[in-house]
Amino acid sequence: MSQASVVREVWALLRVRKKWWLAPILLLLVLVGALLVFAQTSALAPFIYTIF
Repeated sequence: MSQASVVREVWALLRVRKKWWLAPILLLLVLVGALLVFAQTSALAPFIYTIF
């Protein structure tokens, strides 16, 4: 299953089931994931890990 189809399925769930309250949660999860990936390759790693 490609990433595009997963995104399409999640969008369809939000739109059809009217689960708009899930959108901020999913956005936050994506941002935290991106922060962790970025922090692994930067000098910010010791500071990021103290947050968690």
